[in-house]
Amino acid sequence: MESVMSVARSWQHSGAAQFTARCDPSGTLITVDGELDAANADQLAAYVRHVVGRSPRVILDLRGLKFIGTAGFSALHRINVVCSAAQASWAMASSPAVSRLLRICDPDGTLPVTTPMAEPLLEPLRWEGGKPLSLLQLVAQPR
Repeated sequence: MESVMSVARSWQHSGAAQFTARCDPSGTLITVDGELDAANADQLAAYVRHVVGRSPRVILDLRGLKFIGTAGFSALHRINVVCSAAQASWAMASSPAVSRLLRICDPDGTLPVTTPMAEPLLEPLRWEGGKPLSLLQLVAQPR
């Protein structure tokens, strides 16, 4: 793997979801934005399966998902199975929609969840329209 982060591949499904992978020596970060439902959940599982063959560690950044259906949960379960079979570690950072689905479909917490504070691959800033969203803005004080 390269020592510098690089975009490995990007995929978009009719504006409903977009998947982007970035690889570095410590693992692969797959960012998923939009909506994950029966129309595109299988593509996410296949996308992750493709990446797992090249990376022993995968982090799914689902913080940009506004909606996830039960087909999305099924895809997360399949991702868990694929990563386990490949002996790859994985975890996901969830959005409020994902957290809600996990409370219902995975009440025992069997699927691995991480946070930006615990996972160095997760970016602290979110991007919108090609520009980073800043949580704080520094303003110079007049002298």
